[in-house]
Amino acid sequence: MKAVFLCGGIGKRMHPITEDKFMLKFLGKTLLEHQIETAIKAGIKDFVIICNPFNEEKIKNYLHPLKLKVEFALQKEPKGMADAIINAEEFLDGEIIVVNPNDVFEVTAYEKILDSRRSGCDAVLLGFKVDSYFSGGYFKLDGKGEFVGIAEKPGEGNEPSDLVNIVVHYHKDAKKFISHLKKLVSENDDVYEKTLGVMAADGNKIKVVTYTGYWFAIKYPWHILEIAKYFLDKEYGRISKTAKISPRATIEGKVIIEDNVRVFEGATIKGPCHIGKNSVIGTDVLVWNYSHIGDYCVVGYSTEVKHSFIGDNCWFHSNYIGDSIIANSCFFGAKTVTANYRFDEKTVKVNVGDKRIDTGLDKLGAIMGDDCKTGINASIMPGVKIGPNSIVGPGVVLDKDLESNKTISVEQQYLIKDNTIKYTSKKEELMKRLLKGK
Repeated sequence: MKAVFLCGGIGKRMHPITEDKFMLKFLGKTLLEHQIETAIKAGIKDFVIICNPFNEEKIKNYLHPLKLKVEFALQKEPKGMADAIINAEEFLDGEIIVVNPNDVFEVTAYEKILDSRRSGCDAVLLGFKVDSYFSGGYFKLDGKGEFVGIAEKPGEGNEPSDLVNIVVHYHKDAKKFISHLKKLVSENDDVYEKTLGVMAADGNKIKVVTYTGYWFAIKYPWHILEIAKYFLDKEYGRISKTAKISPRATIEGKVIIEDNVRVFEGATIKGPCHIGKNSVIGTDVLVWNYSHIGDYCVVGYSTEVKHSFIGDNCWFHSNYIGDSIIANSCFFGAKTVTANYRFDEKTVKVNVGDKRIDTGLDKLGAIMGDDCKTGINASIMPGVKIGPNSIVGPGVVLDKDLESNKTISVEQQYLIKDNTIKYTSKKEELMKRLLKGK
């Protein structure tokens, strides 16, 4: 049996985070690596990774050291799941499990699928029961609870059931399934889902099993905070033997400190937290509340990082970073702060494409893409997005999204005139009083 990971799509809702979701790093490993480890725990040893032209080499470079039994297929254009599987046809034969690696779930998801396949089903699909609307696919079931089809994003109030489709799908005969995929034509990228409905109508046995473990789908940038929390909660605290921690630093709770980290005097790290390898935590720094800091970061003097996800190679100095997502290679000037809470105490809304999305979060700071910089005393308002390779200049109060490759600055006007103020020096008198404690 092979696990087929769908890595060929291109995310449209994650801007300004440009990294593929499954290539985001949690606890020093990409999400894809975590997903593969989960599959291996379930007994799956063979893998097919379906890439796109932009991520193929990067994925291969990450997976090569793992010495897996893995084959790579190329999906040249993001035309949906059916197109991805058809492009991998040469590697697929017999039993397969199709997996969306952007969904985070536990090993019991595989176990539910593998147990159910023994009943002789042509396909086994995984469902998750929800009590509120989720923007995804819902299973359509008949009066006997048998699979009929999938309704993609039916809209709140139009859900055909309370079972959301999680893409962990077993197919008994890959060649047979692909032959069905090739027969169906659709103007949308829903050929995969429609094919399952056609197969069920033709008498193929398709079973839906309900999964009750942890599941979370990364759809928007702020979901990264939830995934970081999940991995921190399931991990034990540890401190690398190569880390150098001042005896005057404070480490409390579940804290993961990787190789070659240096923590200076006066720093406080309150777990759950992760500090990536070769990072520096400076004097009087506070890192706490599910903060996840990447590799080669410098969190400089008097900075506070609270419940934030920080990528690799980021530098800070005397900053406040709260409930924020900061991508790789970002630099914050001294006293830059991220606001994370509205005066009216309402939930934070974020622009996604041409829509205004309510995050449902009462606290959310900045969302910043790769290679961004801020000047001294810059302020970023709640839920503001900053595109990659952009600069927020000194003293700017940024209350609207900033596009990629842009610089925003303040135009200043000064009035310069002669100094007519005459000073009477009282320094000696003041110094004497200070020395006497008055």
